[in-house]
Amino acid sequence: MITISLCMIVKNEEDVIGRCLETVCDIVDEINIVDTGSTDRTKDIVSSYTNRIFDFSWVNDFAAARNYSFNQATKDYILWLDADDVIQEPDQRKLLHLKETLNQNIESVSMNYHLAFDEEQNVTTSIRRNRLVKRENDFLWIGSVHEYLAVHGIIHDSDIAVTHLPLTHDANRNLGIYEKMLSEEKEFSPRDLFYYANELLDHSEYKKAIEYYLRFLRTKKGWVEDNIRACNKLADCYHQFNLKEQEAHWALKALSYGIPQPETCCRLGFLFLEKNEIQSAIYWYEQSLENKETDKLSFQNNACSSWLPHLQLAVCYDRLGQYQLASKHNESALLYRPNDPRMLANKEYFDGLTENGI
Repeated sequence: MITISLCMIVKNEEDVIGRCLETVCDIVDEINIVDTGSTDRTKDIVSSYTNRIFDFSWVNDFAAARNYSFNQATKDYILWLDADDVIQEPDQRKLLHLKETLNQNIESVSMNYHLAFDEEQNVTTSIRRNRLVKRENDFLWIGSVHEYLAVHGIIHDSDIAVTHLPLTHDANRNLGIYEKMLSEEKEFSPRDLFYYANELLDHSEYKKAIEYYLRFLRTKKGWVEDNIRACNKLADCYHQFNLKEQEAHWALKALSYGIPQPETCCRLGFLFLEKNEIQSAIYWYEQSLENKETDKLSFQNNACSSWLPHLQLAVCYDRLGQYQLASKHNESALLYRPNDPRMLANKEYFDGLTENGI
């Protein structure tokens, strides 16, 4: 059986750190907490779980802090979490089983990261992250912000999930780090360009976001999944300006980077639906259901491969007068969101058509 060091970086996490550690403390063999300047009760709470608490002076560099935390590990493998993450009970059992059975030739274990949920507790946004890595390989974190763990070798894609449950969110933190980098004239990597553009988009700075997405794509050095996301996000930006031709251009451009992803398919379906080109819309919504992939390291907008295309297909087939097919897709959408008022209204509408023999 392998041994596991948990490594975390924290600052002022008194509201969530105990919740996090409680879900993993009986599974790991060592807990290493790197504090980057807490002024609340974080250290007091952590001390009831471990005495391995280390201070690190914050230098606006997440990778530097995470690499320092990894340096404190002494066990076979390193597990990393954020303070507002938890491992739910079913996943605790899976992680414990993995610990007992993992082949030590495995150099990294990836896990799903559930980031957001709807009111039905369906996962709406997720990503796969390399979460448990062999210590002796000395894998490094890269990037001052939106850092990533550079791993290689034999990777096991597990079905374990880490659940992100933040109570608060500092919406300006990452943007501030990037703008400080700009003011210091630090060179942006292609990844920095992409994630800075994301921060700009999240802050509704659409024109500037367009500029940095284009800079990112012009490097031709981006990860293909980020290239696709950049195209979709450029379409989002142009949608804000009601520039339909540019929106369609970037949605189509995403197809040049690989197999159409569900988000791209839904976007194209909507563009054709807006033009009342129903058969084309149907084609792309059906593609979004067929092209569902769950094992990628890129962000997944799960709505685009589940209830959303079914709901839109109900609209499409209704416009064609194919009410049975429309009702069938609406029922499929309801399986994901049984209390959604739009789908319930559709159900009442289709049931009425059936009662009237239509």
